Amino acid sequence: MVTEGLIDPEHFHGTVHCIGVNAKGEVAGVTSTSGLAWKVPGRVGDSPILGAGLYVDGEVGAAGSTGHGEASMMSLGAFLIVEMMRSGMSPRDAGMVAMKRVVANTVDKRLLNSRGTPNFNLRYYALTTKGDFAGLSLYESSENGKRTEFAVCTDDGPRFVTAEFLLPGRAGD
Repeated sequence: MVTEGLIDPEHFHGTVHCIGVNAKGEVAGVTSTSGLAWKVPGRVGDSPILGAGLYVDGEVGAAGSTGHGEASMMSLGAFLIVEMMRSGMSPRDAGMVAMKRVVANTVDKRLLNSRGTPNFNLRYYALTTKGDFAGLSLYESSENGKRTEFAVCTDDGPRFVTAEFLLPGRAGD
């Protein structure tokens, strides 16, 4: 609807993801859906699919996503990230494993851009029970050309952090 001019691109918002850890190392997470207004009839979305849009393991940490929900469902990226962190990977490295799986699983021509990479963006967020975190974006920049950022609140207070990325440029390039 943004492409068709029905919605102002500056006011287009979708899924929200939030994970946190307290001083005891207890983790919690939530991923919203972008709401009924954005749903294709019959589509459930990735948020309620365990391991897709959100996965929390009290012994390891949590991960979730925003963006192209189908890619999250096909890769079970949130689950994969937590399992990679369980094996000792950092949140950043675990997120990169998940991003690479998304690229490898995206084979439908209608989902590929002229470079042969996904024509959509996806973001993962990961947090360990120790408080180590990462935010990752499939692409370096959003469609508006800005680098992807995510919000973090630590003992130092709230701030925006630039996300790591797998692929240069934008999905539509």
